[in-house]
Amino acid sequence: MFRLDYSYAMDQSKKIIIVEDDTRLAEIYKTRLELIGYTCFMAYNGITALYFIQQQLPDLVLLDIMVPDIPGDKILETMRASSWGKKIPVFVISNLNEAEAPANLRKLGIEGYVVKANMQNDQIDQIVNGILKDKPAEPAAKA
Repeated sequence: MFRLDYSYAMDQSKKIIIVEDDTRLAEIYKTRLELIGYTCFMAYNGITALYFIQQQLPDLVLLDIMVPDIPGDKILETMRASSWGKKIPVFVISNLNEAEAPANLRKLGIEGYVVKANMQNDQIDQIVNGILKDKPAEPAAKA
């Protein structure tokens, strides 16, 4: 069943970077999240992801692990080692189950992890709203 969770995001200006090399899936996430009020940017590879994250300083990054150029775990390492990316929440959405994923993800600080094949249609809305509903909008400092 196709259902949108409007409970939080309407009239919010929170930014999300979607790092996903499957363009069709990235478009689905983007469409769903924009319909409930978020501003979304898509990155189909690691280089573009790091550029957008540093430029936009989003409120959340939805991160696939297996993306071209720079894998997701290295994107996360780069973020956490920088002044601009230390505190940006990251939620991992991957085809790898968590046991197969790089071991350092939890140590680097992620909000959660879900396997794409296990996601329901409306789960992306619930995940994002759950992470961002308690996070006040705050201006991020440029590096």
